[in-house]
Amino acid sequence: MQKYEMLILLRSDMEDEAREAELKKYADIVTSMGGSVKAYDKWGVRKTAYPIAYKSEAFYALMSFEANGDAILELDRIAGISSDVLRRVITKVEEK
Repeated sequence: MQKYEMLILLRSDMEDEAREAELKKYADIVTSMGGSVKAYDKWGVRKTAYPIAYKSEAFYALMSFEANGDAILELDRIAGISSDVLRRVITKVEEK
């Protein structure tokens, strides 16, 4: 299994319960596909560098996890079709 990080930008106007459910959905995808979530770092609402979907603020969250390639494809697919996700990026963490 490889180590990855997923930075996700959610709409800033979401209710707390809806935001937590959205973030839990991605952790559940990783665990259901045999991976494990190491940490979830919620950065909170911050200004974006440029407007995204006419919004200048977003809720930032960083998920560190271990998974295989199939889980990465599924995470990207689900995040891509969610209307609450403004942006997402998944990067592989290199071993030092």
